[in-house]
Amino acid sequence: MNSMSKEASDRITEAVSAAEYRTSAEIKVIVLSYCWTDIREKAESLFYKYELHETQDRNAVMILLVLVNHEFLVYGDKGIHEKVEEDFWSTVCSAMREKFQAGNLVDGLCTGVERVGDQLATYFPRAEDDVNEVTDEVVHED
Repeated sequence: MNSMSKEASDRITEAVSAAEYRTSAEIKVIVLSYCWTDIREKAESLFYKYELHETQDRNAVMILLVLVNHEFLVYGDKGIHEKVEEDFWSTVCSAMREKFQAGNLVDGLCTGVERVGDQLATYFPRAEDDVNEVTDEVVHED
């Protein structure tokens, strides 16, 4: 698989919106067809490209999925690293990996979004005047 259907993207976008309804943090899902460099380097460049480092509380999380490579990475900004427990990232990744290994990419991404949202609601609760600083739509790059 090297692309994702509109229905799949819409379902993930809905999961992001639902998760962000509980937190001031921002969640961005990016799907790449392939990646010829180190996934961490690619994640860092995409994080800056989409200005995720510019959120008010430095509390954005990017979930990056590379379809052809069968790789994924959950990448969080500085404000999140200062608050969450060390096992936060591995717990999210394990839940996602389980769905991915069963062949459920969309379920895996939605699970990751939900887990991130649950945790971030604790550390970054949504305020009444919360502004959505990053669009909820899934980004697809070739």
